[in-house]
Amino acid sequence: MNPIMIDLGVIQIYWYSFFIFLAFLIGGFLIVKEAKKQNINEEFITNLFFYTVPIALLGARIYYVVFSWDYYSVNLVDIFKIWEGGLAIHGGIIAAFVFILFYTKKHHVSLWKTTDILVVSLILGQAIGRWGNFFNGEAHGVETTLTYLQSLHLPHFIIDGMYINGNYYIPTFLYESIWNFIGFILLFVFRKRKSTKIGQTTGLYLIWYGIGRFIIEGMRTDSLMLGNIRVAQLVSVVTLLIGIFLIFYHRKQILYQETVL
Repeated sequence: MNPIMIDLGVIQIYWYSFFIFLAFLIGGFLIVKEAKKQNINEEFITNLFFYTVPIALLGARIYYVVFSWDYYSVNLVDIFKIWEGGLAIHGGIIAAFVFILFYTKKHHVSLWKTTDILVVSLILGQAIGRWGNFFNGEAHGVETTLTYLQSLHLPHFIIDGMYINGNYYIPTFLYESIWNFIGFILLFVFRKRKSTKIGQTTGLYLIWYGIGRFIIEGMRTDSLMLGNIRVAQLVSVVTLLIGIFLIFYHRKQILYQETVL
């Protein structure tokens, strides 16, 4: 697959950059729309989004570079070539959460109500962003055969895109994209339920993404490593546990308040 979407000679636009931009564009639209329904000040949510985007991108890049330092320590210039790939979503989420924590506290807005709005768009953005990995020929699984890929009834362009450097590979980018899109639908419906408490949508996101990423990460060949441990799997376990805690904590808080009343 050609990673370049448009080549104007001096300026080149990469598919990876295009899908990242598309993810933020659609995600931002849905965030502003939902914030209005939740009676959250539009200026607050708009400023939050535009501040959070560069912070998340910076966090995602730093996280990736840190865990790939063996390469970047001798290729320092490549650290700035973000269009070639190399964004770790967990780094972006951590950086964004820290900022959102301080931002919501400063403006006296509920942290969990805010994250409940954001995570629905976030997981949709993750589903879209994985296609940037496809065009970059990354985030794939182990070697496989053409016969196996054809048995999955995949579109021809995906099969062709999985032919990298003379070998076919498992399209784990596609597995995660589908998993995240299903998660988007699940979170979208879950958030609308009257019985859903503030903070539980965030918890469900952490559970859903944590499970999917843990499983799919085990199939990949380009994982960031910490010794013999896949970093994404380790973080996924942590997010899964945090998600479970949030689901039950916020439910327990509501039950306690009802009991007191």
